[in-house]
Amino acid sequence: MNHELYMTRALELATLGRGFVSPNPMVGCVLVYDDRTGPRIIGEGWHQRYGGPHAEVNAVRSVRPEDEHLLPQATAYVTLEPCSHYGKTPPCADLLVEKRVSRVVVCNDDPNPLVAGRGLTRLREAGIAVETGVLAERGRELNRRFFTQMEQQRPYILLKWAETSDGFIGGPGGQPVSISGPLAQRLVHRWRAEEPAIMVGTNTARNDNPSLNVRLWHGLNPTRIVIDKMGTLPQSLHVFDGSQPTLCYTYNEPPADMQATCVTLNSGKDFLSQLLADLHHRHIQSVLVEGGVALLSSFIQANLWDEMRVFRSPKMLGAGVPAPAPSGRLVSREMVGPDELSIYRAR
Repeated sequence: MNHELYMTRALELATLGRGFVSPNPMVGCVLVYDDRTGPRIIGEGWHQRYGGPHAEVNAVRSVRPEDEHLLPQATAYVTLEPCSHYGKTPPCADLLVEKRVSRVVVCNDDPNPLVAGRGLTRLREAGIAVETGVLAERGRELNRRFFTQMEQQRPYILLKWAETSDGFIGGPGGQPVSISGPLAQRLVHRWRAEEPAIMVGTNTARNDNPSLNVRLWHGLNPTRIVIDKMGTLPQSLHVFDGSQPTLCYTYNEPPADMQATCVTLNSGKDFLSQLLADLHHRHIQSVLVEGGVALLSSFIQANLWDEMRVFRSPKMLGAGVPAPAPSGRLVSREMVGPDELSIYRAR
């Protein structure tokens, strides 16, 4: 059978879980039966929501009753090594063994120490043929947040900002200004729905008073992360309104009535390293950093970022707060309404 064809379909299915399965990876599964008339798909599934059934379970459940007897002759195409441990759901490797599928084709091995080859070993020990590495690069691209989380022990960091055509990110004195157009703003809300957390610095929280929620798109509100090293932000700001989970990182003791989870870091150690270590401990897989310029620049200078998304507007300010300089490898450039969107990768 054409392994790449069916793995492509499994990868397409996996993307349907974007924004709903973190900190788990996005996973898709396709069950294919091949006889003298040619191969045909008898089941499909994807991991739809964190804590819910995994892709393999949903694929098996989708098989019609009249086709269930075909499973022992079927090939399962799975975008990530089937899990072998009990978490929120039973092991998927055991399910495939129970259904006696004849072969499992996998895109990527799972770097999670709880799996890390054990799922493949379980399948092979049960006499199931196993093939790995089919469209592996596409699988890593799809789950680059998950692989960063597992391999680098930190969240995947996306830096986002909008700048004018003359290179300013804000008005004189940090005055908030509207830079990007309505289509770009809607796209940003889509991005917010796709990431588990969104971060702003002290000045942006105070000057812009953002809500950091999803209003222009359908999806889950991200956890808000606010930097307030000196503990000077007023509790009347939107980020402290209790409407969605909020983490506040500071060097000081928080107010007793704060409607956020406050994390006091050690002032004698590197702030960003402590911050990312705590977010990793909380299983936050990725963070969309929306500014301001001091926070964005701190990630860039520390080389602790993975992706930059930069809108360049045709508007001119003439004076104001200079935008950071983009760096890394340019991977795409397109127009979003009147704004030019450039995306860069660190590696």
